[in-house]
Amino acid sequence: MTSNLNSLAEARRAAASPLFANLEGDIGVSFEFFPKTEKMEAQLWDTFRTLEPLGPSFVSVTYGAGGSTRERTHATVARIAAESRVPPAAHLTCVEASRAEIDEVAQAYWEAGVRHIVALRGDVPGGAPYRAHPDGYANAIELVAGLKAIAPFDISVAAYPEVHPDADCAESDLDNLKRKLDAGATRAITQFFFSPDAFLRFRDAAAAAGITAPIVPGILPVSNVSQTRRIADMCGTAIPSWMVSLFDGLDDLPAARQLVAATVAAEMCRRLYAGGVRDFHFYTLNRAELSYAICHLLGLRPATASATEEAA
Repeated sequence: MTSNLNSLAEARRAAASPLFANLEGDIGVSFEFFPKTEKMEAQLWDTFRTLEPLGPSFVSVTYGAGGSTRERTHATVARIAAESRVPPAAHLTCVEASRAEIDEVAQAYWEAGVRHIVALRGDVPGGAPYRAHPDGYANAIELVAGLKAIAPFDISVAAYPEVHPDADCAESDLDNLKRKLDAGATRAITQFFFSPDAFLRFRDAAAAAGITAPIVPGILPVSNVSQTRRIADMCGTAIPSWMVSLFDGLDDLPAARQLVAATVAAEMCRRLYAGGVRDFHFYTLNRAELSYAICHLLGLRPATASATEEAA
């Protein structure tokens, strides 16, 4: 009851004052990067250095479909572990790899000082139906259990506020999430979404299903609608028509697109904040500006030089 009253009070505050006025900056953030090509890897590092002063709880580094960037991902994660105080999280999938191969990669991460894994079933390249490797982990549940048998990793798993495309219903999808967490995962990070209510309803349904682990909303600031639509179609995310219309006519105006994208994503985060959310995971697409602007609007500021020196 107290939590509900606090949320109501926060909602009234959001409606009665400028949307981002006097926020306390009491949020935790994390960021995702994607080192698909050598050029993207260089952009990744520029983005990482821009966002690093915000003190993220971790940064995650993805695989390509089918583990296609595995070596580049490993090198990037190992470098972050060696050169930064920000904990890196390496994505690891079941696709097109045997248990022995995955276990070897996980062991190498542990030896490199990486303690956090984002454990995913993964997607088959080209959008083909998923098939488990005959000698591999069948799904993320088995992968989580296997990782825990190797070392005491901190493990994040995926959650789907609008239901995984391969799930037969919302209830079975929630059950699958619970089994991943029961296998040893620490938290769930959601697929991106564009309706705050979709996330809040999902969070409440998860709690009702007995899930007590943190569920962190995944936020994708949109500046390229066609690219976002392609990704959304693959993961079952609905893109509201009103959002599409906001980007109409902005194809040749990148600065205006950035402003619109930041406004839409920041308002959604503010509504999530009013609903009690205090942790956010940003899918950066290796760009810093939008995620940084949203964090700033939510009251988050870089660590001061003196605080950094004290931590050292």
